[in-house]
Amino acid sequence: MILPAFALIFGLLLLVWSADRFVDGAAATARYAGMPPLLIGIVVIGFGTSAPELVVSAISSLQGNPGLALGNAYGSNISNIALILGLTAFISPITVKSGVLRRELPILLGVTILGAALLLDLTLSRFDSCVLLLVFTVVMGWSIWNGLKQRQDSLGVDVDDMLDKNPMSRQSALVWLLVGMCLLVVSSRVLVWGAVEIARGFGVSDLIIGLTVVAIGTSLPELASALAAIRKGEHDLAIGNVIGSNLFNTLAVVGLAGAIRPLDIGAEVLYRDSLLMGLLTLVLFMVRADKDGEKKISRVDGFLLLIIYLGYSGYLISKVFGLV
Repeated sequence: MILPAFALIFGLLLLVWSADRFVDGAAATARYAGMPPLLIGIVVIGFGTSAPELVVSAISSLQGNPGLALGNAYGSNISNIALILGLTAFISPITVKSGVLRRELPILLGVTILGAALLLDLTLSRFDSCVLLLVFTVVMGWSIWNGLKQRQDSLGVDVDDMLDKNPMSRQSALVWLLVGMCLLVVSSRVLVWGAVEIARGFGVSDLIIGLTVVAIGTSLPELASALAAIRKGEHDLAIGNVIGSNLFNTLAVVGLAGAIRPLDIGAEVLYRDSLLMGLLTLVLFMVRADKDGEKKISRVDGFLLLIIYLGYSGYLISKVFGLV
């Protein structure tokens, strides 16, 4: 088990580093191409931070481990809200000023319900996957149209500030875009192999491995981005990463995995993982507004989200050791 454990750890570290380089290169390249800052924030950064989940899930499905693919996507969504937003808000309360993000929250809730509804028959068929990918195409089109139409938004200001503070030449941007993309594939293959071998060695389902170790690992780019953004006061960028990532995971990542290899799912995916993901999204949607009418995730909210995540993770770990 030493080699698989090393592959898992090395794959995770390389995956996080390459994802960071990929997103930085993609954002800088998009800016040189004349893309508006708001559009970069919504499409390139929001969806780009989910590149690890997409590559890992695609490789998992291709290699016959669809449970790992689904667990990675759903586990990452749970980690994004409960762990990343919880930890970030606990450190510094998050205020959502962006009008675009407020409009995306109901969309995220809707696609989360859609994803659960398609799994009610306990299968993810190619038809289900096509529905998810079609909805993703519509959401992407709406996001691009919205980003081009509404250029003035606090999210766009945050993105501009981020790019100004981390300047990159055109050549460097293209190099890191390509290098990051290639390393994402390499690190994902190493990570998936290590995760599958460990799961087999301990007799654990690849779904559980995907929901825990792999999900946390592929969510690290979002965590790093959120902590960096909140430290600089870029609150909309922090929550925008999470909303964009969860939209991408629910629609594109699950959709692509199912299109590659349809899968049967256990009932626990519905009543445990999908249900928790939906409830967390509903909580995020119902975050109360402050006296200025702006949605705010307080330190108390962040603490409660962390407690939920720790409880969920503890339950999964206890199942591994046969305690429940």
